[in-house]
Amino acid sequence: MKDIIDLMKDERGQGMAEYGLIIALVAIVVIVALTALGTRLKAKFDKVSDTLK
Repeated sequence: MKDIIDLMKDERGQGMAEYGLIIALVAIVVIVALTALGTRLKAKFDKVSDTLK
């Protein structure tokens, strides 16, 4: 029983899991930002293209 309790208290892998979650969150934010900016940039380039025609 003591071995099971000691195993549950072991936190060695916890740091890597937290880093993984942070990286995933940053990746989601970057994807959303690029998607939003990409749409705006496309609209601006389309406007310039239409003006030049």
